[in-house]
Amino acid sequence: MYDLVVKGGRIATAADLYEADIAVRGGRIVAIGEDLGRGERTIDARGRLITPGGIDAHAHIEQISSTGVWTADDWFTATRSAACGGTTVVVPFAAQHKGDSLTAVVADYHARATPKACIDYAFHLIVSDPRPEILADELPQLIRAGYPSFKIYLTYDALKLNDREVLDVYAVARREGAFVMVHAENHDAIAWLAQKLLAAGHKAPKFHGVSRPQAVEREATHRAITLAELVDQPILIVHVSGAEAFEQIRWAQQRGLKIYAETCPQYLFLSAEDLDQPGIEGAKCMCSPPPREKANQPAVWRAIAAGVAQIVSSDHAPYRFGDADGKQKALQDFKKVPNGVPGLELRLPLLFSEGVGKGRIDIHQFVAVTSTNPARLYGLSPKKGSIAVGADADLVLWDPNKQVTVRHEMLHDAMDYTPYEGMELTGWPVETLCRGVTVAKDMEFVGEAGFGQFHKRGLTDLARPAGRFPTGFNPQDGSYRG
Repeated sequence: MYDLVVKGGRIATAADLYEADIAVRGGRIVAIGEDLGRGERTIDARGRLITPGGIDAHAHIEQISSTGVWTADDWFTATRSAACGGTTVVVPFAAQHKGDSLTAVVADYHARATPKACIDYAFHLIVSDPRPEILADELPQLIRAGYPSFKIYLTYDALKLNDREVLDVYAVARREGAFVMVHAENHDAIAWLAQKLLAAGHKAPKFHGVSRPQAVEREATHRAITLAELVDQPILIVHVSGAEAFEQIRWAQQRGLKIYAETCPQYLFLSAEDLDQPGIEGAKCMCSPPPREKANQPAVWRAIAAGVAQIVSSDHAPYRFGDADGKQKALQDFKKVPNGVPGLELRLPLLFSEGVGKGRIDIHQFVAVTSTNPARLYGLSPKKGSIAVGADADLVLWDPNKQVTVRHEMLHDAMDYTPYEGMELTGWPVETLCRGVTVAKDMEFVGEAGFGQFHKRGLTDLARPAGRFPTGFNPQDGSYRG
């Protein structure tokens, strides 16, 4: 009757916690209840916690940076690593560089992903060149074709948009019902500080953090919110690092603006002190925004617990420490180091152990920020992000008491280090199923390249405008209500 029955596990969703069997047919959940019998395959899940498969909605996979450096992970190694960490869907970026056609970029990323992906996937877009033909034709067509979210940058020379360009992009998103993600840091302030630091001889990795203080993130976050308010466009601020940016987001949310936030493990477990290590070791922890002081970490946990941050993603951006064009660039100066840290495989175990295990968040919040909320925000719901009849059978079986010491050699990415080396974690995903197929078990990959399916995504109500303009002027249709 069933292809698979997962028997006797304790099921955790964003709302409920209960014991039941889960029956699967054709890769989808078809029944949840007691004593469902046996299937062609049966998994004994007694003593296991079962959560929906993780959705990592912010990762950089087989992507070339604006400075010409490729990420270390291709689609096989990245998705293999994700599966072993309990993630069953990744939503990385199809990144436009200046002069690129967005349509051609998407085709190129599909060609890379299709033969290699081990788990399911979708694409966000990166819009760095919003020239007229992109905004008038290509971007709207792609939004309607199943790519309803895209990222813009307020920093980096090759990626940043000015305020007028941001408004133009927001306006297209509002008209089409798309969702905009914003990397919010003040570019000119960073460039000015970095120039002054290097001129004074301050080249070590720790000065990466000095050049990007919370103030530049706070200002850009407020600016991104203000511009969104003018257009009445919901946005999500990505990889929010600290208390000051979260204060701006909380302020906007309390005013009824549709502003969402994402944070990442590096802001919960790494700190400015990790950037200040002997030699260039601190380069292993360099990302943007940078890790803040340890005293900042409780504020990030509180933002997750209070719902100010709706999702926790990895922002997996892997550059090898030993490569000449990777983190070894720190031998020259901090400005030359490719920004980013790995995190696909450890995102869920870190948050489970140090969040749920230590009482900072509960199991329902864990499921929400790692699976259910990303599915809702990015148009993957109801197929993904939940354990429910009709949903894909993306399941993670946890041993909540398994103790693991993090070592790089146990991970499955293409990196040569992890910034979380030596951390002692309690609770680990011991089996990961994507559409009812086991892709990782007992900390080993058992899936195959090409198994992953691409998912077109629909529009989400969370990206629907609030219908309020602070000036009374609707720039969409030209109407004015004074």
